[in-house]
Amino acid sequence: MPVVLAVSYAAGAIPFSGLAARLTAGTDLRQVGTGTVSGTSLYQVAGFGPLALAGSLDVAKGAVGPLLAGRGRPVLGALAAGAAVAGHNWSPLLGGAGGRGISTALGGTMATAPEATVILGGALGVGRLLHQTGFACFLAILALFPVLARRRGLSGLVLAGALALPMLAKRLTGNQLVPDGPDRRRVLLWRLLFDRDSPKRDGDGDSDGDVGRKTVLSR
Repeated sequence: MPVVLAVSYAAGAIPFSGLAARLTAGTDLRQVGTGTVSGTSLYQVAGFGPLALAGSLDVAKGAVGPLLAGRGRPVLGALAAGAAVAGHNWSPLLGGAGGRGISTALGGTMATAPEATVILGGALGVGRLLHQTGFACFLAILALFPVLARRRGLSGLVLAGALALPMLAKRLTGNQLVPDGPDRRRVLLWRLLFDRDSPKRDGDGDSDGDVGRKTVLSR
């Protein structure tokens, strides 16, 4: 069990989008826009080709641990999927920076619970159409709990929790903590719901659902 979780975390920690940005554009994504090492940021600096390749690898790495666990150990597979998301969100190769985990979660759910892949992927699509990707993904994360519990019982609940914990925690913290101040609670609420420091629509000065962190409170 520890070996599977360690391998899953290590696979998740490989920052394919960050590597692609360095190789194709000579850019450190931590220094671009919101500082999120994600497919969105990669697209901004390098275009669709690198995004397609790196994005596919970011999804695939989420399936490594669950596949090692096998179908006979669904709880271990669920924990491995969560470990991959944690590695992606807080990569030691990036000094603790990373993405938001949706792409890696898609890979983990493909190997453990395809219905969860539909929920998360559908949220991305609907969110982009409505220009509220962050809020759509928040609702999708919450929806994982009743859906997976009904369809898969205990292992489904473990999977929902293992994915939700690192994704929601990253939304709250970003790559930097919110300093103390009178607006701290409000900013944390907006981060949780909208994955940004104010409830703007996507495109109103921030990036899409990979988060906006441009206010003085978070920089």
